[in-house]
Amino acid sequence: MRIVVAVGGNALIKAGQAGTWPEQLANVREIAEAVLALRAQGHEVVLTHGNGPHVGALLLQNALGEQEAAPLPLDALIAMTQGQIGYLLESAFAAVDPSVPIAVLLTRVLVDAQDDAFRNPTKPVGPFYDEDEADRRAAELGWDVAPDAGRGWRRVVPSPFPIKVLGQDNVAALLERGTVVICCGGGGIPVAITGSQVTGVAGVIDKDRCSECLAVEIDADVLVLLTGVRRVSLDFGTRWERELARLTVSDAGRGLSDGDFPVGSMGPKMESAARFVEESGGRAVITSADRLVAAVAGDDGTWVVPDAHGPSVVAKTAVTA
Repeated sequence: MRIVVAVGGNALIKAGQAGTWPEQLANVREIAEAVLALRAQGHEVVLTHGNGPHVGALLLQNALGEQEAAPLPLDALIAMTQGQIGYLLESAFAAVDPSVPIAVLLTRVLVDAQDDAFRNPTKPVGPFYDEDEADRRAAELGWDVAPDAGRGWRRVVPSPFPIKVLGQDNVAALLERGTVVICCGGGGIPVAITGSQVTGVAGVIDKDRCSECLAVEIDADVLVLLTGVRRVSLDFGTRWERELARLTVSDAGRGLSDGDFPVGSMGPKMESAARFVEESGGRAVITSADRLVAAVAGDDGTWVVPDAHGPSVVAKTAVTA
């Protein structure tokens, strides 16, 4: 099968870590081992990744160092993180099996220059702050800030919707040669058509949406969206919690409409999973990195499937007494 695996930026730098290079290498080793296990089973694998902590750190460096060095635009910073994280992941793959060909692709993604996102920044980037510190940085550095899923406050930037991944033919060609492809880092470098020119714009594309866009364009069979839990749950954290093993695309759509999958947590992943199934007829699975191989085999994770492959199935129900 042809598989697109999307890894979140917060899996590269985990909560409570300083983000040192040795920490990040240790964090991605498990992902590299799982991806290579899939390749050994005969699958073609594309790995995409987030960059929230990394681009946030570069934005902070930009602001604090502007008296010493000219600040760079956000699209250039995203390109920098693609190189940085691509090198990190390639190093992890080489440490596991240096014989496997790996290609890291700088990836531009077309967006609409008139996207409403540019007037309503919502994408969290960088470290968490308490409210007072976030307000101080907003006042001093001109940031937009917002609370993030009850974990603190973060800077927010525009998150335009991806229209097309530029260079997707290169991805497909490399896969056919047995290469593991790393691309669409940080959701891709956002670019827009201005007159006859394609130019970078200031924004961070959601990496799950970009991964879904890529998966459709390269005719992937499966889209894997990695997160911090093995399965998606309804009524998460309550005594009525139910882990979902399988969800039809219609039930996923109803859950999104009813608010069962909050925008600040599982919503974007479920939206991207459902969109991929609707647009391609393929399947999507949401799971954790340690369950990746088992999930692709159909033994774990929450699968989003065409209605014909239903019904939806609950894997586990919390104690309700």
